[in-house]
Amino acid sequence: MSFLELLKIEFIKVKRGKMIPLIFIAPLLVVASGVANLQNYFSPEYTNAWAAMFIQSALVYAYYLLPFSMIVVCVMIAGRETGNNGILKMLALPVSRYVLSAAKFCVLLFYLLMEMVVFLVVFVITGLIAANNTGITEALPIMYLLKWCVGLFLTMLPSVATIWAITVLFEKPLLSVGLNLLLVIPSVLVANTPLWIIYPYCYSGYLVSCSLHDFTTKGASTGFNLFPFLPCAILIFVLVLIMAVIRFGKKEMR
Repeated sequence: MSFLELLKIEFIKVKRGKMIPLIFIAPLLVVASGVANLQNYFSPEYTNAWAAMFIQSALVYAYYLLPFSMIVVCVMIAGRETGNNGILKMLALPVSRYVLSAAKFCVLLFYLLMEMVVFLVVFVITGLIAANNTGITEALPIMYLLKWCVGLFLTMLPSVATIWAITVLFEKPLLSVGLNLLLVIPSVLVANTPLWIIYPYCYSGYLVSCSLHDFTTKGASTGFNLFPFLPCAILIFVLVLIMAVIRFGKKEMR
């Protein structure tokens, strides 16, 4: 069985779940509340309205709601195999458990990408409505929004890999969810310390925090410095993903 065939099977399995509606919840909540709160302060002369709306919406989303939704998706993907001994049936197929774990992680990344697309679409629609209601004529900065959404997606990769690894290591959903939530909650505090660079749960939030600082100070950019962030993020991503791939299904193979 090829990897593409296995990937197709994984998408068919998760299609029967309720994950598609799940990825709409967080973007709808955070965008609607963020834009609604700012709309009262807008006037036709307001400048950088789109940037203000995006930062207001993305800050809580990047630190909390996006990781929370990925935790639920991870548990639901893993739960498709643990229920009714499905993992034993999958491991009986002529396919490596390493490849099976990699296929599941690819499905998880697909849902992360889909949620970012939903976030962007919901934000644009809500922002256009707010701009029309307040008489703002500022053009839609689509490249600005795309840049930051791509940044959120990329900086979430180490976090998603870590969430998936914990989900694989702890078979009990309550334990994996609890531990992941425990690690997500202090991310905003860690982001304000030098330790942020080794704490993947705060990467996306730190990115938005940098954009907030640039927006409020109007000074020199304090955006992400690719070094030493990039090597550290890649190392964390690779290590936790390898751990998840190696540990997946190991107990059932005994």
